[in-house]
Amino acid sequence: MAELKDTIASKAGVDPAGRKRKRPDLVADMIRERIIGAHMRPGDRIPADWLTPHTLGVSRGTVREALKVLEYQGLISSKTGPGGGVFICEVRPVDAIKMLDNLFLFKAPTIADIYAIRKKLEPELAASVAGNLSEQAMAALQKTIRLYEKEPKTAEEEYSQRLAELDFHAELASHCDNTLLGFMCRFLVSLLRDMTVCREIYREPNSELRETGLHYQIRLLRAINAGHADKAREIMYVHMVEAEKYMLEMAAIRAPGEND
Repeated sequence: MAELKDTIASKAGVDPAGRKRKRPDLVADMIRERIIGAHMRPGDRIPADWLTPHTLGVSRGTVREALKVLEYQGLISSKTGPGGGVFICEVRPVDAIKMLDNLFLFKAPTIADIYAIRKKLEPELAASVAGNLSEQAMAALQKTIRLYEKEPKTAEEEYSQRLAELDFHAELASHCDNTLLGFMCRFLVSLLRDMTVCREIYREPNSELRETGLHYQIRLLRAINAGHADKAREIMYVHMVEAEKYMLEMAAIRAPGEND
């Protein structure tokens, strides 16, 4: 325990940007490191003696704030009453993506930035799942496609269909065995959904766009279902190139030079 106190005391207390870090953040880091070192898993209860002011060498208020930091990060949750305590949580990808979205909320990457990465990752995602999807996964993807099969009756319905096209990619990523690849693809889709310029583009009426998306995704599912990884990779790459071209052209019309 003394080692833990010494580690807190010896921390430089600055982040990579050179800003001084608060003591609760440092204590939260130390608790997190101990959780990792003890190989704890979601559902495990953190020993109460790990979290006492005496053990950590800080005030009760600092411990309380440190636990709030970890709870905000999604790593722990607290329960009161019999059998209560502080427990390890499994951080959900959707929550982690939302936190990362906030990082770029006021300094968004360009459309070109996002597609430069999507053109690399999405084809590999498609190839990785080829021949490896369960019947349930295929059904979930086909269900997403059915949301935009029919001609939209209103502008709002067309906008919802455009978002459903993005949902197809997020659903595909959720079935990737490479969890890091899947997470990164879902994150890029989430960035597109949040960007103001993209939302405006998605609201632009374009009857041909829905047909183009359906064409690519139906061919993609056929290749994936048949286990043709190279074909799936090729289809997805061409789809990403065409999508990037359209998005950049539309963005240039709305704000010339902004997305160069």
